Amino acid sequence: MALPSRAVVPAPPDPILGLSEAARSDPRPWKLDLSLGVYVDESGGVPVMGSVLDAERQLAERRDSKAYLPIGGRPTYGAAIRDLLFGPGNRMARWSSSVTVQTPGGTGALRVAADFLAQSGANRTVWLSEPTWPNHPQLFRFAGFAVRGYPYLDDAGRRLDLDRLVGTLRTARRGDVVVLHGACHNPSGVDPDADAWRAIADVLEERALLPIVDLAYQGFSRGIREDADWADGLARPGLEFLVCSSCSKNFTLYNERVGALTLVAADAARATAALSHLKVAIRANYSNPPAHGADVVESVLGDPRLRDRWERELAAMRRRIQDNRSALVDALESAGLAGDWEPLRAQRGMFALLGLTSGQVARLRDEFAVYAVTGGRINVAGLTPAGFPRLVEALRAVTAD
Repeated sequence: MALPSRAVVPAPPDPILGLSEAARSDPRPWKLDLSLGVYVDESGGVPVMGSVLDAERQLAERRDSKAYLPIGGRPTYGAAIRDLLFGPGNRMARWSSSVTVQTPGGTGALRVAADFLAQSGANRTVWLSEPTWPNHPQLFRFAGFAVRGYPYLDDAGRRLDLDRLVGTLRTARRGDVVVLHGACHNPSGVDPDADAWRAIADVLEERALLPIVDLAYQGFSRGIREDADWADGLARPGLEFLVCSSCSKNFTLYNERVGALTLVAADAARATAALSHLKVAIRANYSNPPAHGADVVESVLGDPRLRDRWERELAAMRRRIQDNRSALVDALESAGLAGDWEPLRAQRGMFALLGLTSGQVARLRDEFAVYAVTGGRINVAGLTPAGFPRLVEALRAVTAD
């Protein structure tokens, strides 16, 4: 017997993680890796929050078992995540209408959501924004979904095109699945405002579409509570949805793979029944989740002193990212680079989409050791004072023709 023929032909590298691996192996000391979505401090390091380190020390002192967690993780972790998503006391955070399972990161939540929907009889068509995170299409294709796209940005690639977005979703078949970015749209940084969220919810309700909200960056747009504007738009009787959330960025727990899948149902009976199917999907995938990262998150959120420190640390990270955005716009405009750069200042989150061709992105990498994702998506949080002039000079060179 032999391996399948395609198994012995090298697969293409991941468009983001593969690029970051290439950057790590690049011997040029001036290289600038803006591909991976991690927060980088002024010195170029990837820090761990002090509140997280304090929580880990406390856990180490009282850890007395490494026993398996339940399939869906600890219920107390789920309750803490729902309060974080929706705010304490919000009706969607109550056990009676929603359930949460712990997952290995936001990616794990998306895959569990896809498997759950596939095994429970959902329409096998999913609609993704164009552009979207490059891993979204393959996550759903491997779960058996046909992938369709809905327009998201205007022709300049700088602002939301709500009319085309809503118009396209009106053509979706009733019961189709729609993936929405809750805050800090990846890759564009362009988010709907409150009115836009209501308009999107209107068409979801009108066409009986099932939304999955991908929320990987809560707290990086305007604030923890403010980044739940999408929930206010979707909160209406009868509209059920799923939320795939991550603690990688907002707790600096990237390698702990901490996430959650929250399902909001119309009533307690529907939520409880759905939870049983979520557990089936998890059991057939990774059986049960890891403990450490989730215990850290639960400890931080449940301790008033650690919670206060975490919120202050997260706010400082958010301010630095937004300052980087403004500094980038100022630098591009001062250098005289052609283009409408001002909208980047108002965008949110780690990423900005520069609108580069594939040839320009390749030149950035090959000639200038600047690593960006397709379309010129860069991690604004990865820029340091030393990196700004290198990026601007490289962009000036590749856009000069």
